[in-house]
Amino acid sequence: MRVVDTNDEGLRHLTHEHLKVFAKFTSLNCDICEQLAPPFTKFADQQPFEHILFLRLNSDENPVAQKMMQEKVAPFFVSYCQGRILECDTLTTEHQVQEMLQRLRDFLPTTT
Repeated sequence: MRVVDTNDEGLRHLTHEHLKVFAKFTSLNCDICEQLAPPFTKFADQQPFEHILFLRLNSDENPVAQKMMQEKVAPFFVSYCQGRILECDTLTTEHQVQEMLQRLRDFLPTTT
């Protein structure tokens, strides 16, 4: 399985160690988080996204993740390229998750 469960410290390290990272911040008792768990795992296993590292964090247990969400609610998704946030938002459908993931996949990093 290509989904890595991590914490705030792991998130910081992994977003800098990997070119592209797609993170999902979850919360306990979040029905939408549960509904989007199978598609998230499915995308992680698909060939078009094989060069993207998929991370999952429990925002209830990670203060940095919780702060990133500010007034948003879980599930909160963040796409990173070269250690920088490309976009972040609360997503509620599989289609929205796939669209954000496609934009990350298609993003061309700087090569300076």
